[in-house]
Amino acid sequence: MYTEKDLVKIAKRDNNKKRNYLVVNPFQGKHIPVSPGKAMGVFSELARQLQIYREERVLVVGFAETATAIGARIAMEAGACYIQTTRENIPGADYLVFSEQHSHAVEQRLVKNDLDSVMDNVDRIVFAEDEVTTGNTIRNLITVLEQYYKRKMKFAVASLLNGMSEEAVEQFTGRGIGLHYLIKTRHEGYPEMADRTVDDGIYHQEDTSGGEYTDCVDVRGWMDTRRLTDMVQYQHACQRLSEATVKRLPLKENGKILVLGTEECMFPGLYVGMRLEEMGHLVMFHATTRSPISVSGSSAYPLHERYALSSMYEKDRKTYVYDIGSYDAVVVITDAQKNVQDGGRGELTLLNALRKKNEEIYLVRWCKE
Repeated sequence: MYTEKDLVKIAKRDNNKKRNYLVVNPFQGKHIPVSPGKAMGVFSELARQLQIYREERVLVVGFAETATAIGARIAMEAGACYIQTTRENIPGADYLVFSEQHSHAVEQRLVKNDLDSVMDNVDRIVFAEDEVTTGNTIRNLITVLEQYYKRKMKFAVASLLNGMSEEAVEQFTGRGIGLHYLIKTRHEGYPEMADRTVDDGIYHQEDTSGGEYTDCVDVRGWMDTRRLTDMVQYQHACQRLSEATVKRLPLKENGKILVLGTEECMFPGLYVGMRLEEMGHLVMFHATTRSPISVSGSSAYPLHERYALSSMYEKDRKTYVYDIGSYDAVVVITDAQKNVQDGGRGELTLLNALRKKNEEIYLVRWCKE
């Protein structure tokens, strides 16, 4: 159904000596704006491959930050429990820690407290990723899980893209680890493609000048997928978030709308975006990210304009958003709880980036009860 041309664009990582390229997926809803329905359709296509495990008790683990929505959609369609990896600090949590060597932020964590409560009732763990290149990150996590739980476990990997070598594939399949993906890729030419990038795009620095959102709306009932999550309850929670957003925002009929997620918080925005599409709006979705990526003026290159931000989750963290367009309205969907310590710096830098091309900008914060 999908081709490599559909799902693969090569970008250049900014100042990353471990790997100079990044595979950017136009349908993933992270770096490049996409229709929420199209993104969810891609995720659902991958989820269908996991029907072979329908007789098993499955736990889906989605990898932060780019695959959190992929994992949530897969788990929802499979009727499985779900938890995502995270780089955030979770109050009261003990962690299993593992590494992602090629990333700009190498440490990944899973909440061990929640895994402890469910592991005896899990037949198989499915790792959800946007892209698997070497398989090293997943191997690292499997090693940690086997060290802690000391029992035989079954695993599978579901990714939109798989660029593993034949040797790596054999290592996984030899252990009985199922590999499911939409597109098989070969990465040999990607470093050279990244090196050819002309770094002449538009870079916007952080802007912390004053300003106000058109409206800031708090919606109660947040469910955090960084913790073990029942996906039936989670879908109901996302439906309530969508209903509250539609009810409380005065969006004009059949408008052109951007829904923007924040870092690990992607699925709720995609879900809200799908609801707005159903109402007749023309909707695009993407999300802020920790990933610093070079931008170029070339029409063949996937990213052209970069906005530097402060994170809404952590005071000193730098984040980015790419290729903001002009819309009738922008709706930011975040699960970043209010942070009085930084004076709202993250909210301000995002607002100022968005209003370079937009006037009507709403902040919807999914909050605890």
